[in-house]
Amino acid sequence: MSELMETVLIERIRALIPDDRVEQKRMFGSTCFLVNGNMLVCASKRGLMARVGKDQEPLALSRPHATQCRPTGRPMPGFIRVQPEGIETDDDLRDWVEMARTFVCALPPKAAKSKRPKPAKAAQ
Repeated sequence: MSELMETVLIERIRALIPDDRVEQKRMFGSTCFLVNGNMLVCASKRGLMARVGKDQEPLALSRPHATQCRPTGRPMPGFIRVQPEGIETDDDLRDWVEMARTFVCALPPKAAKSKRPKPAKAAQ
């Protein structure tokens, strides 16, 4: 998937979730969408990462072009990687976003992290 296709995917996702509670943030070298601080989906050149939760994972993995997310080689339970072929149609993408929303919208909001000031450099 090219950068242009990634940009188009981001726009397609944004059109599906025009919610005030949705935040768009750069994470994992990709563009992620968060609801109340919890990651919903992430668009990248490799396709879509969707947070569906452990209970929905077997159903999600039974869908075409879906695999367990393993960014570091170890599985991330509840996170699914969807190849670009699995999100070609708006209906397919909508299904993945809705599956993720079902899980993520039931989670409690994440507390905002306070940014710690960087320590001052020692005078030389």
